[in-house]
Amino acid sequence: SRMLLPRVVTEDDEEHDPRAELIRRLQEYERFKQAAEEIGELPQLGRDVFPVDTAMPYKHVEQDPPDVDLKEILLALKDVMHRADMFSSHHVTREPLSLRARMTRVLETVNRETFSAFTDMFDLSEGRQGVVVTFMAILELIKQQLIELVQADAFAPIHVKAR
Repeated sequence: SRMLLPRVVTEDDEEHDPRAELIRRLQEYERFKQAAEEIGELPQLGRDVFPVDTAMPYKHVEQDPPDVDLKEILLALKDVMHRADMFSSHHVTREPLSLRARMTRVLETVNRETFSAFTDMFDLSEGRQGVVVTFMAILELIKQQLIELVQADAFAPIHVKAR
């Protein structure tokens, strides 16, 4: 009941208010308690996550080097020379890739199938340039809201579908 009565303020009371000190300590305790709960929710080694430790058995296998005759060496040399000739005279010129054409190709693929794997949209034989143009086409189609990317779970494969 004394706390409800107005108090005469003196200089000593302003400096040392036991309620303010208690409230400050309770708030500090609450912050530490909250931080401890957040840390406790993180996965811990041995409680939530278990390391896998396997060791491969060591097998010592002795092999005698095979006998190689001159005919086999000459055949291998002929094969290497043939492959070297193929690379020396082979020159491929790249065709310029159209973003609009690639957007059309992606839309045709997506309209043909309900869900298409994101990685199947890329033709690796076109090299980096083809991958970049296809990726830009997918981004542009997403921007125009013609397609969307779907992923079932975290780290699951990404699929492309038409809107």
